Amino acid sequence: MTTTKIDGVSVTTAANVYFDGKCVSHGITFPDGTKKSVGVILPATLTFNTGAPEIMECVAGSCDYKLDGSDTWVTSGAGEKFSVPGNAKFQIRVTEGHAAYHYICHFG
Repeated sequence: MTTTKIDGVSVTTAANVYFDGKCVSHGITFPDGTKKSVGVILPATLTFNTGAPEIMECVAGSCDYKLDGSDTWVTSGAGEKFSVPGNAKFQIRVTEGHAAYHYICHFG
């Protein structure tokens, strides 16, 4: 099921803008201290590095992703998630003509 609303959080109002504006996110913090980010990726192919493990949840649009060490692109659409290990790289590809990839990044 796709997350459509997150209640009871603090939102960092200044956006994190990466890759010349192709990825924009806002940090959110839950009352227990858990942190996540909510954002959008516009058409591009981007490489990300992780510190901690991450779960990428697609809330709208779609992307293709490729985990470090793999040659295979996998599609992730609304309601789907994929996991990325800590201290790793992964690529996300959003193609022209498709809806932007809207996501929640679950850290840890």
